[in-house]
Amino acid sequence: MSSHPLNTVTIDLAALAGNYQAIQQKVGSGVRILAMVKSDAYGHGMIQSAQKLAEAGCQYFGVAEIDEGIALREAGLAGEIIVFLGSYHYQEILHYDLSPVVFDLQMLEGLSAKAVEANKQIGVHLKIDVGMGRLGIMPKQVPDFLKRIEALPGVFLASILGHFPSADINEARESTMVQGRRFAELSGVCSDQHSEAALLHIANSAAILRYPATYYSMVRPGIALYGCYPAPECENSSPVSLRPVMSFSSRIIQVKEVPTGYGLSYGHLHLTHRPTRLAVLPVGYADGYLRALTGKAQVLIRGQRTKVLGRICMNACVADITDIPEARVDDPVQLMGCQAAGHKENDQLISADEVADWLGTISYEVLCLFGNSNERIYI
Repeated sequence: MSSHPLNTVTIDLAALAGNYQAIQQKVGSGVRILAMVKSDAYGHGMIQSAQKLAEAGCQYFGVAEIDEGIALREAGLAGEIIVFLGSYHYQEILHYDLSPVVFDLQMLEGLSAKAVEANKQIGVHLKIDVGMGRLGIMPKQVPDFLKRIEALPGVFLASILGHFPSADINEARESTMVQGRRFAELSGVCSDQHSEAALLHIANSAAILRYPATYYSMVRPGIALYGCYPAPECENSSPVSLRPVMSFSSRIIQVKEVPTGYGLSYGHLHLTHRPTRLAVLPVGYADGYLRALTGKAQVLIRGQRTKVLGRICMNACVADITDIPEARVDDPVQLMGCQAAGHKENDQLISADEVADWLGTISYEVLCLFGNSNERIYI
């Protein structure tokens, strides 16, 4: 990567650790935290984020695929690494001491055979679909899976997990509670028939913030670790104060003045209505600053909000600095985040949620987009 990047994503590792500690305080010391660091830690850098979380006391980490788990092990991460999409690469699971989520009998049998061959015991995490309609076995399959886990050598039940589809939605409160009760009932069956030592976890970030009854023995924060609330309802109903971990900035590379009625960028979607002073910014959709932000985006320059004018291009866009006469070439430009430490007022902060609203998406996607499209600097 360039040693002088024009566009920079900054990752505040102290904020990440602080969010972890705030969540631990919320759920209580008796509840374990499984930190979701999949998909390069939502664009924040999986290895750096996991290492910081480990320093903060985290002992459980969630990844999507086996390659992520291998990368963490090769980086020296200890603790339990749970592979949420499971894997049929049994040898690597054993070699790197990874823990797979299981939802398929063939996978269970393959793990058992390899574990016996290696004279090892491997903990498996049984996923039950209690309403998500995605990965996981159906409730009626639970008895058969428990019997197989009990009968197969080399494997044991490490945890039972589920997932809430709508814990962040007010209107889905009753269905979320029903799903929580269903999970508790099935988990009780598992404990009665198999192992009371198995951990239970279904609470994602939204449930952590809104449904304390669903904490059980472990919770699985994802977006909350990175300083975003899953939905406004979660922020408004929760006493947990989260700090954004990611910010995104650029710099002014040219200042120019254009007359009234001057067309800006491709298609001349914007015609100036007054003599206008422009700041050209070296950021565009190749940097994750998508074309869909055209006509919507705002940025912070010298601590003031101003609009991005005209079509956003592949590597450039322009901001109106007519009312910021002190703005100069090489001034920093905040595309997401605060320009001054401690500022949380709307005019001093461009949040991931605000950018997501401009794009018609969610903060999760914005973080992955910016974080994976630009050079990251860790502080």
